Amino acid sequence: MTVIDARNVPADPQSHDRLRDAGYDYRVVDLSVDAEATALSRATARGFLGSEPSDAELVRMRESAATRRNIGVYEPGAEAETLPVATINSWVAPMTAPGGEIPMWAISAVTVSAMHRRRGIARNLLEGELRAAASAGVPLAGLTVSEATIYSRYGFGPAVPAARVEIDTSRSGWAGAEAPGRLEYLEREQLVDELGAVHERARSRRTGQIPGWRGRWLQMAGLGDESKKDAAVRGVRYLDAAGETRGAIAYTLEDLPDAFRSTLRIRHLAAETDEALRALWRFAVTHDLVDRVEADLRPVDDPIVHLVADQRAVRFTVHDHGWLRVLDVPAALQARRYAASADVVMQVDDALGFARGTWRVRIGADGAAEVTDSDADPDVMLGVVELSTAYAGAVPLGQLTAAGRVHGDEAAIAALGRALRVDPSPALGIWY
Repeated sequence: MTVIDARNVPADPQSHDRLRDAGYDYRVVDLSVDAEATALSRATARGFLGSEPSDAELVRMRESAATRRNIGVYEPGAEAETLPVATINSWVAPMTAPGGEIPMWAISAVTVSAMHRRRGIARNLLEGELRAAASAGVPLAGLTVSEATIYSRYGFGPAVPAARVEIDTSRSGWAGAEAPGRLEYLEREQLVDELGAVHERARSRRTGQIPGWRGRWLQMAGLGDESKKDAAVRGVRYLDAAGETRGAIAYTLEDLPDAFRSTLRIRHLAAETDEALRALWRFAVTHDLVDRVEADLRPVDDPIVHLVADQRAVRFTVHDHGWLRVLDVPAALQARRYAASADVVMQVDDALGFARGTWRVRIGADGAAEVTDSDADPDVMLGVVELSTAYAGAVPLGQLTAAGRVHGDEAAIAALGRALRVDPSPALGIWY
């Protein structure tokens, strides 16, 4: 798969003109200018309600931003060191899809200053990214969100759910099978490398995963901002019987009100084999002096409820996490493989126009799809939000139909729904 460098895609002219008419300067940020790079990082931290970045954080943020296309919105005549009033960045990531990968326009760092809300800035940021992605020939866009009610207006759907896990280890016990390898502690510098390496090797196992980056692993390993909280991070890896690293966990321990018991909070758990996953979960659940384990961004079919003796000791809360947005229907549908054959005519509505149209979708016994324009009456009618939600296979098409959001012939919807199913469940183990 050829990956496009988003940094070569210019600022969207339509958003530029709209924001210029509203009195703003919308442009690609020049990270070679130190003052501009620092201002962009500080504005991003402010937008997410974070504290003023430390020097170490500024270095990490700049390193990550350097691989991305960074857009800032400025007041007219702003100096280089002036913070932008809004930010966004993007890059093209290979997202794991059934049977392979698909280029995805990954969007991050979406912020608007509290003093500049409700002025159309966010709309132009998001629509500008979608137009940029489409102009570059990228068939899919994606993001993770801090607010779940914003992004459906731009055609995104909550396609890759995640689970938040809370375990009362004072009663959970352990029922999982033994793993033949061994565990060992890691220094945090080693943990950075192992988290990244395991994630990269494991991500092809589940639809929805994308590569991480060094700044993300530094943060997970507690080397991001030199804070007291980060200094508390510990790391463990699992080595299989051959001595190869197959899993790693970053975690912290926090005292419960009873000073002799603790909560173990998992910052990241990466495993490329089932035995590595079992070993790392067992380490957490049976840890001495720990009465509670917490983890987030776990797959919705994580086996943890079957690894403990008392399932009622596990609270498993599913929530939205990875949001996708189909831009090119034929390219997106043909990029993945399917679990069953189908032959349907599908009509997609898209207020922004990217995915609007009617297509015949023919899926063969080999799981490959052929998607062509059609003028036939549609069997299945849905919006781009619903198509994007169902695309990865985590959200059943029948569930959306029951909610009144997909319409058409019952048999055709059922056939397409069977084809879209994915096992194991899609997952996305990081924020981006």
